[in-house]
Amino acid sequence: MRTVFPIFFFLMPLLSAPVSAAYPNAAQLRQMAAKFAPTPLTADTSRLNAGDMAALKKLLEIGPLIDRIFLDQLWSGNTAMYGKLRDDKSDLGRARFHLFWISKGPWSDLDGHKAFLPGVPERKLQGANFYPDDMTKAEFETWVAHLPPEKAKEATSFFTVIRRDPATGHLRAIPYYDEYQRYLKPAAKLLREAAALTTNASLKHFLELRAAAFLDDNYRPSDIAWMDIDAPIDITIGPYETYNDELFGYKAAFESYICLRDEEETKKVASFSSHLQDVENHLPLEPRYLNHKLGALMPIRVVNEIQSSGDGNHGVQTAAFNLPNDEVVVQQKGSKKVMLKNVQHAKFDSILVPISKDVLTPAAQPELNFDWFFTHILAHELSHGIGPHEIEVNGRKTSVRLELKDLYSTIEEAKADITGLYMLQYFFDSGILPGGEKAEHGLYTTFLASAFRTLRFGTLEAHGRGMALQFNYLMDHDAFRATRDGRFEVNYAEVKQGVRDLTHELLTIEARGDYSGAKSLLDKLGVVRPQVQQALDRLSRIPVDIEPEFVTANQLVPDKLNP
Repeated sequence: MRTVFPIFFFLMPLLSAPVSAAYPNAAQLRQMAAKFAPTPLTADTSRLNAGDMAALKKLLEIGPLIDRIFLDQLWSGNTAMYGKLRDDKSDLGRARFHLFWISKGPWSDLDGHKAFLPGVPERKLQGANFYPDDMTKAEFETWVAHLPPEKAKEATSFFTVIRRDPATGHLRAIPYYDEYQRYLKPAAKLLREAAALTTNASLKHFLELRAAAFLDDNYRPSDIAWMDIDAPIDITIGPYETYNDELFGYKAAFESYICLRDEEETKKVASFSSHLQDVENHLPLEPRYLNHKLGALMPIRVVNEIQSSGDGNHGVQTAAFNLPNDEVVVQQKGSKKVMLKNVQHAKFDSILVPISKDVLTPAAQPELNFDWFFTHILAHELSHGIGPHEIEVNGRKTSVRLELKDLYSTIEEAKADITGLYMLQYFFDSGILPGGEKAEHGLYTTFLASAFRTLRFGTLEAHGRGMALQFNYLMDHDAFRATRDGRFEVNYAEVKQGVRDLTHELLTIEARGDYSGAKSLLDKLGVVRPQVQQALDRLSRIPVDIEPEFVTANQLVPDKLNP
């Protein structure tokens, strides 16, 4: 039995231990922040009626509340550090706060989550603030194994944090609505006020249900309602992704995206989802693992972002997402793909075009194409909705997420990438997309250049490590080749088979819930090899990602969104 006092004294050296003898100065911090190119994001609000415009302004006010929840979720010391840095108006203080706000914490996402501030753990804690800082994986697993089924379900829920009982030191699960009520209650109030203002029935319904979910953690009804939103305002808000829980991948982080739908672009891509059952039926996977009855058609929304917050706005920016993650909702309703077009265009123009000039051969550079960058991101998100989800392991009903645990996010991101390529090749071969040599070369060359963009995120991040796995696999199978001058090109004679083989391997790992297979593959391939590192080193002058400046949002609600 452990009491609160030994725990407290155990944590003291951890939280105050120095990272190194020196920390970045103001100039060095500004150089680190410059890895994110300041990028204005705007959206045309002129088509909104008066009610929807008023509702939009209410929704934008929720962003800072989501930011504060996420700060708390990422690290127990974040809230205090946020206040201290914000109030420091010195040159060093401003530089520290800027990078802290980009990262939403004191660790650099692009430097192996290493601390850039004194007085914090050397690296980001694997369990973030979802678990006690001193808790081990073995302690948690032993505790859960001795719980009754319903209590074990609570412990591994998306929507609970794990804390120690102050009196006994024993682990216990606390619901999100209790842990974060300081922010969730005012957020729910703003959601209800926005619901009363909008003239769109589907948006109103979602906002009312999501407000209720903020106060009781019953997110399934509002997830279902979110799938049915058909409105000019496109909102995604709540606890969704589990990337920051690097211990088990159980706990969901709060995020928010406030966007406006691009009607014309949405119509262009809407037909993709109607072909997903056909793609599923032709996946390179044993027939017994295929889902011959996918959920309802998966809606696709192309939007322009006005504001993102929380897990949606730290470090590398989201270009698209596929939600919800509730397997029950996915089985019943499918999942929605949201494409952030203005964010994607910013990444392509500011990041990918300069990268391509350095890593692609001169002959391949003209094949780089924004349309294929955009379309592969769409295929990536669609691929999250196909393949294994709910599975059976040794006669036990479970899910891929639960079986792969801390490796799930990385394997799933790699699976979505490579299956997205497989899907688009299937569309070429089936005549669903106009194909031919030019189209295929543009797709694979753009993916190759984009691989370097993703690899720069680092292999401690799910997308970066997942891309390392794919890149090394395709290099080993002669689908990608390095030239003597350190550039890279696609071997078009081998790339289709390489994509098919890796798609088969990753889907099989998921279908079997094969944790050891996933670990073995990642240990071997989830690394940056010297040849690739040399190419990455040449890209140091190019920003790694964008730092969004929410121009439209700040015009609509001035002085309410500043950090």
